[in-house]
Amino acid sequence: MSSETVERRSFEAKIDCRYLLQAPAHTDDRTLLALALHGYGSTPEVMLRLTRTMFGPGPIVASLQAPSAFYPSNLAGSPVGYSWATSADTQSAVRLHHQMLLQVIGELSERFHVGPERRIVVGFSQPVGLNYRFAATHPDAVRGVIGVCGGVPKNWEDGDYGKVSAALLHIARREDEIFPPAVTAKYAERLRLRAKDVEFHLLEGGHKFPSKGGPIVERWIERVVRRVEV
Repeated sequence: MSSETVERRSFEAKIDCRYLLQAPAHTDDRTLLALALHGYGSTPEVMLRLTRTMFGPGPIVASLQAPSAFYPSNLAGSPVGYSWATSADTQSAVRLHHQMLLQVIGELSERFHVGPERRIVVGFSQPVGLNYRFAATHPDAVRGVIGVCGGVPKNWEDGDYGKVSAALLHIARREDEIFPPAVTAKYAERLRLRAKDVEFHLLEGGHKFPSKGGPIVERWIERVVRRVEV
């Protein structure tokens, strides 16, 4: 019988990361920067459109593409979708997610002169928990985080996180088959363990980006961003 053993080794390698940028023709010291992260199997093109619909024409929108490409459908010629993480190596996925956000924030903040008080991260489904992790790891990076139909990190209570200075807005759906109300009903209480400013809304509908979310986001931005500027 062979006495050879199998070693599991790892190394870091650079990858190309991409994002779509859509900015208004004119920006000033009140222009917002919205960093948008799409859901599992989706694309930055879809998230750019959804985010623009939710936020309106004013903000700069950077829609990031998740790093892992795959075919969501087995049908021939099916479009490519992208994923942010799997359970196989969560730590690496979290680290890469943080690096990507910090890189885009650095590039665009310098280009458009946008301070942290006017930066918002918005995610749908899969990246929501990653975005909450980011806010609890880099408390001075963004003013707010919007989570739509997503989750809270499983280790939120006892993980290696700090206090969250960003305002958190979570929008859940009553018929969401992935994140049902029995689970999401506890989110506001859980999020407040690390964040002082938590706003939670439960809207009708399933696991889809809410078409009626625009007014909620508009009022939230007025409260957490624009009133601070006055």
